[in-house]
Amino acid sequence: MRTDDFEYLLPPERIAQHPADPRDSSRLLVFDRSSGKTVDTVFNQLPRYLNENDILVLNDTRVIPARLWARKRPGGGKVELLLLKRIEPGLWEVLVGGKGLRAGREMDLIGGGACRVVQEQGGARRIIQFEPSIEERLPKIGEMPLPPYIHEPLEHPDQYQTVFAQDPGSAAAPTAGLHFTRPLLDRIQSMGVALAFVTLHVGLDTFAPVREDDPQDHPIHSEWCSITEDTADRIHQRRAAGGRIIAVGTTSVRTLETAARAGSGGRISAFEGPTRLFILPGFEFLAVDALITNFHLPRSTLLMLVSAFAGREQIRTLYEHAVAAQYRFYSFGDAMLIL
Repeated sequence: MRTDDFEYLLPPERIAQHPADPRDSSRLLVFDRSSGKTVDTVFNQLPRYLNENDILVLNDTRVIPARLWARKRPGGGKVELLLLKRIEPGLWEVLVGGKGLRAGREMDLIGGGACRVVQEQGGARRIIQFEPSIEERLPKIGEMPLPPYIHEPLEHPDQYQTVFAQDPGSAAAPTAGLHFTRPLLDRIQSMGVALAFVTLHVGLDTFAPVREDDPQDHPIHSEWCSITEDTADRIHQRRAAGGRIIAVGTTSVRTLETAARAGSGGRISAFEGPTRLFILPGFEFLAVDALITNFHLPRSTLLMLVSAFAGREQIRTLYEHAVAAQYRFYSFGDAMLIL
């Protein structure tokens, strides 16, 4: 297995710059692993592929306005700051865009307040102390941290939030969840399918390509996730009744499989804390029976996870089909259902 095995060609015009409107009018590529059958449909037809005892597991993280701007002291040079992970109130791991940001460097935030580089962590990562604490002021001075391949501004910040987002902390949206509307969720529940919510705060590393020739040498990023005891019990009850655990997005997969390994006998247990689970082809899935996911970047850990679930060659074939059929790719793009 080489990182080059997860490369593919994508015409730039296939990268979606805005979400479908309405959200559930996006396209859906359905693949049945047992039969090998593929269907091209629309996301609002998802209920046709669900069964009464199934449970959809969604990530309820909320994207924070994590992009900030500052000016260096002295000199006033402008710097971009992307908040990655809160360590404690006012202290954050940050991705910086600018030179000369050594430990001890002070900056003035554009919009009010100041900050100081406490520690260098290699590359563009820094630990930064904000004074006063930044958390309450983010809605006023922060911007939504859209991925670098999205070049058009949002019409409204909520376009980059799921309709069920609750727990603030993500630097990026759990994009498979962006396809759901309230009416679609109501339809799904009315047919007896349960909804369950977990939390995983997505880091910007999720978009970073794997640069090592052997993906197993890649230093997987840590992300904080949580699943409650009540949610774990509900999921177990549905599976015991013959239902499927359907993960909405790779973040839900990562949370569920982490929780399954924290318990005994592969049963999903309550879990809260960081996960460094790296899912590559050959991985044994203990929790997830089906997956709803977007189309991911080449050489990304997300594409590797999906390849582990459906098979590397099969995913290559499905992506070739999606490109030829003019599906829209990446965060605001179309979706796949893998059964």
